Amino acid sequence: MPALFPRLISRLAVVLSVGLLPLSSIAVTLPAGVNAGPSVEGVTEYTLNNGLKVLLAPDNSKPNTTVNMTYLVGARQENYGQTGMAHLLEHMLFRGTPTLRNALGEFSKRGLQANGSTSADRTNYYASFAANTETLDWYIRWQADAMVNSLILREDLDAEMTVVRNEMERGENSPFQILLQKMQATAYQWHNYGQSTIGARTDVENVDIAQLRAFYTLYYQPDNAVLIISGQFDPDTTLTSIAQAFLPIPKPTRVLPPEYTVEPVQDGERQVTLRRHGGSPLIAALFHAPAAGSPDFSALDLGVSILADTPSGRLYHQLVGNKLSTDVFGFAAGMYQPGYAFFGAQLEPGMDQALALKTLDDTLASVVTEPFIQADLDRIRNKWLTSWSQTFANPVSLAGALSESVAEGDWRLFFLQRDRVEAMPLEQVQQATANWLVASNRTNGLYIPTDQPLRAPTPTAISLSDSLKDYKGKAIEAAVAAFDPSPANIDASTTLTELPMPNGHVELALLPKATRGNLVDARMIIQFGDLESLKGQRNTAAAVISLLDHGTHQMSRQDIQDRYDALKADVSYSGDASTLAVGMSTTREHLPELVKLVLHIAREANFPANELAEYQRQVNTSIKNAMAEPNALASRALSRHEQPWARDDIRYIPTFDESLEETAALTPETLKAFHQRFYGAGMVRFSAVGDFDPEAVTASLKTGLQGWAKAPTYQRISHPWYPVTPENFVINTPDKANAFYMMTLPLKRKDTDPDFPALYLANYLLGSSETSRLWNRIREQDGLSYNVRSNLTISPYEDSGMWTIYAILAPENAQKLTSAVHEELERVLKDGFTDAEIQEGATALLNYRKLARTSDDTLATAWINYMQQDRNFAWSQGIDDDLRKLTADQVNQAVKATLDIRQFSTALAADSTKTVPASQSK
Repeated sequence: MPALFPRLISRLAVVLSVGLLPLSSIAVTLPAGVNAGPSVEGVTEYTLNNGLKVLLAPDNSKPNTTVNMTYLVGARQENYGQTGMAHLLEHMLFRGTPTLRNALGEFSKRGLQANGSTSADRTNYYASFAANTETLDWYIRWQADAMVNSLILREDLDAEMTVVRNEMERGENSPFQILLQKMQATAYQWHNYGQSTIGARTDVENVDIAQLRAFYTLYYQPDNAVLIISGQFDPDTTLTSIAQAFLPIPKPTRVLPPEYTVEPVQDGERQVTLRRHGGSPLIAALFHAPAAGSPDFSALDLGVSILADTPSGRLYHQLVGNKLSTDVFGFAAGMYQPGYAFFGAQLEPGMDQALALKTLDDTLASVVTEPFIQADLDRIRNKWLTSWSQTFANPVSLAGALSESVAEGDWRLFFLQRDRVEAMPLEQVQQATANWLVASNRTNGLYIPTDQPLRAPTPTAISLSDSLKDYKGKAIEAAVAAFDPSPANIDASTTLTELPMPNGHVELALLPKATRGNLVDARMIIQFGDLESLKGQRNTAAAVISLLDHGTHQMSRQDIQDRYDALKADVSYSGDASTLAVGMSTTREHLPELVKLVLHIAREANFPANELAEYQRQVNTSIKNAMAEPNALASRALSRHEQPWARDDIRYIPTFDESLEETAALTPETLKAFHQRFYGAGMVRFSAVGDFDPEAVTASLKTGLQGWAKAPTYQRISHPWYPVTPENFVINTPDKANAFYMMTLPLKRKDTDPDFPALYLANYLLGSSETSRLWNRIREQDGLSYNVRSNLTISPYEDSGMWTIYAILAPENAQKLTSAVHEELERVLKDGFTDAEIQEGATALLNYRKLARTSDDTLATAWINYMQQDRNFAWSQGIDDDLRKLTADQVNQAVKATLDIRQFSTALAADSTKTVPASQSK
């Protein structure tokens, strides 16, 4: 349940009739007490007589449903001494009502992916689930129950307090998050946007339960809430459910308190210096900005992106290009009242921080003397609109985006801002950026006196009524037929074939189907080499993958990025020493050209020296950051303890120092030699799921692979089980408020073992849900951790697996947490899981598995894996069938045969002054 800063990065029974269901074009029967409002591009507003607003965005293209209840209350409404109250209340709602005491547990039982979040302007509670009328009706009724019947008990608050503190401490471990928080507090001297959403520790720890209940009663009312539902559902049935659940709640008679604080225009540069242990240097600059509803905000948003884009932006060229930083960033925060624009850069230790900060400030100020050009705007506008289209095409993302627009003033801002961006002239972007990015409006780490301060414009109140009067939006897209995500239908809809090539073996899994926005997800892997030929190549192979699209013999890095943007593509490269894995997402018309482009990049990458140098700086910074992070230190210690490999074996896990040494040794020549030797045709697998032309895509693959030298013969590299002597690691992490605990148990298991389904379910019941044994004990009962989980990985290839348990915690609670984990493991071994747990867990897992099959990118990845394993979705159906038949005896026998507490290795990474004597740390 994260306490969010306002949108830091961006705008996270199946119905077999039609896909998108535009309410403006179908008859909807309105229940008594429900009134229809504006409708824009398939999203329609309704208002109940008690003031509740409802937004319905039906879309049958994927058989899942998302519900988002947004309350117009956040940190902005908190008074003196009440900081963190909105976020604390978000936690308390999950503590229950008189009729339901454990909401998170009930969500898990029903297979809902549910949570809540708090920002400065709103609090929302959301859930996604496989489309089901009964589940939707139940969740709507829970939302109505929680709106007015939440208990807000003192004992629940006391139990939740450690969890909230743990979340607070997790945030304090992030230099970036704390720096931003301190800069906001300095920039906003009067307005509540300057206070942390999670609140001051003293306010949170001493919160008055009566004030918390009063805050709840004041703001959690139907006239201060917007219920958003997107995805697959029946509008008539859903409106009836909403009316039945919410209309019994009376319209409130209270009047919300007015908000009259306006932050004065800043009249001089301000400075923040933050000193903490660990991490890498950061520099940053924050500027006050107009509210999200202002046309000026859209113009400034584009200007910020032009400046901060990688690799085309000025900040990248001036800072990263001149080796003054390893990375740059920038974004404009859209908020209900005047927000901010934020820029910065991450540095490698030893870089000149003062020079980097001066360069940052000078580069931002250069907007006045070096105006933007049309090509700058066209590039960023295209990226912005591509992101918008992807959000609009995804029901889950759409619900979240509408929630943010509601918080910014009106849900129709989601469409209005798109229209503004589409029509935005270069002159307006230039003017807005120059007006707001002035020195006197800046807060950063350097104070510079100015004789004649240049002031930013005075923020003015925004009225959206004129802009939105008679607003209709664009034409509604054509309906998309629903797709049945059953394993049998996935297999029946997929063509498995081979592409005959003289230079190698190409396997294809093609699942064409209609999608909203004509989107398609594709995956490709190219495999090469064997254990012997790849000796000593682990780090080189990783660098080759990372730098693959940073330049070819014909295209620069910017050329490649511009081509991605033109093809409306999202491309990722990953893999290991013997595998290149490419993820692609685009539209029907662009997939053939994108496949050709990706194969061109894989064949012609040239690894420029300057790109390698930048990569080395970024990797060094990342490694040095990890060397102070509890989770990285604990997981690395256990990974290294469990490996028997020599250092030149590609399966070897290096120390942090070894990684630094190996990264420094990389040269363009070593990368080119590896690429020339190993990259080629031979063993290629390709999958695509979504809207595409199979013949056109196959032709592109054939063209792209034709004439490519054959790669060294691929032989899969095994990761066999081997005996490990248990060991306990205690790692000192000075000055870290948060700690990390981890346990690992190597397993001699394969996923074809008869008891695999039983172990799969046992892990879910142990620690992979909000009803699990570990969650209920450590989070709900003892309140020792914000997040505690278990994870089970078992190989499909050989007898090899790992059972992992981990948790974040406050260092002073280390002994309590480790004892609680061991007690729960012992209780599972002694008493086992109950019949009710087995039934509820299997039902929830089946729902989650069905939900996963509604995701096209998940299906594309699954087909890549299945082609390697000689499987299809009948295998997945078999797991589903086994889960339905499992008994408590079968699961408990599998656990007793597998789970040996004595064989776990453990690692605790924490500030030793708060846990154990430093002499015991490693």
